[in-house]
Amino acid sequence: MITGTQITIVGNVGQAPELRYTPTGTAAASFSVAVPQRKRDAQGNWADAGTTWYRVNVWRDLAEHAASSLEKGTRVIVVGNIASRDWESGGKSGTAWEVTADAIGPDLTFATADVKRTARDTVPPPDDPWAGIDAQPRDGATEPAAEPAQPAGK
Repeated sequence: MITGTQITIVGNVGQAPELRYTPTGTAAASFSVAVPQRKRDAQGNWADAGTTWYRVNVWRDLAEHAASSLEKGTRVIVVGNIASRDWESGGKSGTAWEVTADAIGPDLTFATADVKRTARDTVPPPDDPWAGIDAQPRDGATEPAAEPAQPAGK
């Protein structure tokens, strides 16, 4: 279930992720992503049209993976939920865009990646709620209902 506005951004990491831990031990990291805007001018040439900055927040394993994998300048694809936050500081004010990431990956348009699977030894596999479902009787019956007897001679 999506609980916010889902967004995908493609841009460059503006600063390496800052990894920290909550008092309960949950990993959290944040970093910025610059998304450059380009438009065609009247002559048909591409021109820079500013940059939109997003603050990306990540949690748990994704936070640890981002902190060990990303550095300033890395081109990334980020998928998550976006929210705006108004700010005021030193007589100035504005709106900041924050993305709580569900997934982060490298943009392979301009790079290659060596993907390494992480071990999940500390997490037991979930119980399979569907295992053996056909072997269990339904509605408290111990065996299938007998078919009605057919009259002889018909």
